Amino acid sequence: MYAFTFEQPTALDDALRQVAAGGKPLAGGQTLLASMKLRLSAPEQLVDLGRCQELSGIGLQNGELVIGAMTRHAEVAVNPQVRDNYPALADLASRIGDRQVRAMGTLGGSVANNDPAACYPAAVLASGATIVTTQREIAADDFFLGLFATALEEGELIKAIRFPVPKQAAYEKLRQKASHFPLVGVFVARFDDGVRVAITGAGNGVFRHAGLEQALSQAFTAQSAAGVHIDDAELNSDLHGTAAYRANLIGVLAQRAVTKASS
Repeated sequence: MYAFTFEQPTALDDALRQVAAGGKPLAGGQTLLASMKLRLSAPEQLVDLGRCQELSGIGLQNGELVIGAMTRHAEVAVNPQVRDNYPALADLASRIGDRQVRAMGTLGGSVANNDPAACYPAAVLASGATIVTTQREIAADDFFLGLFATALEEGELIKAIRFPVPKQAAYEKLRQKASHFPLVGVFVARFDDGVRVAITGAGNGVFRHAGLEQALSQAFTAQSAAGVHIDDAELNSDLHGTAAYRANLIGVLAQRAVTKASS
């Protein structure tokens, strides 16, 4: 292993100064450390955010569920406030990766990394959540910019994410056996003003599906989702599945998610 320094600030201001000086922020490390082992990333300084208490915690504020960026997947999965107010989010967190990943991985790390097959971005986008950073607040619709790309600027860190609580919601995915990432995942969230549907794993990043949203806003039923044509023109094709296969999966998983949300 090459040489690097390892910082563990206990205050967010100290962490920001170290990041501004060139340190690489370390959240759960589930992506960064693997990249370092493969020599795909070689930071000279790591800034561990795990001791910054300002970045952790779960609570309700003005009817929204607020989750700190350094909150672990396993904590979200079992937290009573999440399970009582947004059970679909707790369910999603309980099925990310494996037990080791859930014990270390964080909400903020997953969202900031924006892996095209990650689960959390689908929940954030479908919820119409707000990403609270050290500099501003960013709407989910403006945050995800494509493959591993977000609206975060250099030195900007996610502090927390605010989730509006939907009337009904569910997440369904087909897990890729080797990586545990979803081959396709569909998150459906029904609010008073309509339905939001976010897809992960099928394209170059998480995206909303206008056709499913329109149909489900008119009738929140599996039959309504089944009637929507899913275009495969811009979907991924690889050794795990063709674009046509992923398009079919989107339709099937959307129907399952609606059925689950309505049960």
